[in-house]
Amino acid sequence: MTDHAAPTDKASIIRDGVRAAWPICLGYVPIGLAFGVLAQKAGLSPLAIGLMSAFVFAGSAQFIAVAMLGTGAGIAAIVATAFTVNLRHLLMSSALSVYLRGVHKRWLSLFAYGITDESFALNLVQFREGNWDFKRALTVNHVTNAFWVASTVIGGLGGAFIPAHAFGIDYALMGMFLCLLVYQLRGRLYVLTGLIAGAAAVILSIAIPGNSYIVAASVIAATAGLYIRRRWPSFAASSAPARKNKR
Repeated sequence: MTDHAAPTDKASIIRDGVRAAWPICLGYVPIGLAFGVLAQKAGLSPLAIGLMSAFVFAGSAQFIAVAMLGTGAGIAAIVATAFTVNLRHLLMSSALSVYLRGVHKRWLSLFAYGITDESFALNLVQFREGNWDFKRALTVNHVTNAFWVASTVIGGLGGAFIPAHAFGIDYALMGMFLCLLVYQLRGRLYVLTGLIAGAAAVILSIAIPGNSYIVAASVIAATAGLYIRRRWPSFAASSAPARKNKR
């Protein structure tokens, strides 16, 4: 924790939120362009792409939905698949809820809408480090949201001119997730939990069709991490080094 509270004026809040969000925004641009290209090729108009990005705002679910549309899947199947893939948001929201006590429900709804894997990871780290609050986290959520929607629409408009696999787009999403993971590895317990999650995901992906293995691997790793923390508290304690004052 820092010794001084963060400035509460609107300009400082927006500046801090944008400063924290820009790496995610840069990552969203190639991924959003890729989605726009694929969605355009699946028959969606730029308006439909923009509305989908605004209402769904979940990259993995949107990619899956577009792929299913291309194969002629029905609406019910697409909705059910997207719901299953996004179940991980229950875990992310639960982890962030401890930092949002006292926030009005209508603001929590707006905040929940903007939670993604990337904004969750960034906000969680910032909350743990201190000098972070709901308004700054909300800024992160919706600045990244704006970049995502704009990128997908631009991709849809230029879909005929942007190859789907250009500029390393296939690796951009994985690279961004790896960077976000590194920032959360604060000790041996976190590294071990991450390894368990990775191993479980690989094993379950062989046995479970679709993407539901991601949720199952997350639950297994979180349960294992909690068990290790309670069973061997000394090991867990060594995973949380004392923070130095920043100011």
